[in-house]
Parts: sequence; structure tokens; C-alpha cells
Amino acid sequence: MARREVLVQLDDELVTRLDRLAKERGTSRSELLRQAALAVLSAEELRHADRELQRAYRRLPQDPLFVEAAARLAAETIPGW
Repeated sequence: MARREVLVQLDDELVTRLDRLAKERGTSRSELLRQAALAVLSAEELRHADRELQRAYRRLPQDPLFVEAAARLAAETIPGW
């Protein structure tokens, strides 16, 4: 995959913290920032999906009997460790 260099301005404390974490993980600052960007995008996608799911339930709420049966089944299948 092609990569593009992007200029990002960070304060000194943040750079220091990123460098420390990169060293602990045996990676680079750039890789940490790539991972962070992916995490932000993933979180946004999950937030969007959650919002869509909530909208769907508002349009067509679940049958309370189904919810009760699912809860009962879940309680019965929990391991008894």
C-alpha cells in the first residue's frame, strides 16, 4: 500500500510520551500514529454502527417476550465455574 507523508504538529510533551511508548513497544513514532489513526477511524465506524442499530430499534422495537427468552437462555448457558 502506498504511503503519503503527512505533517502533524504536536506539542513537546506529546512527542516525548509517544517516543517513550514507541521505545517500550519496539516500534516507531510513525507506527504509533498510524495505529492511533486506525483506532480513531474504527471507533468512529463503531459509533456510527451503534447509532444505526439504535435507530433501527426505535423504528421496530424488539418483542419483550423475545428479550425475556434470550435473557433466560443466556442465564442458563453461563458456565458455572
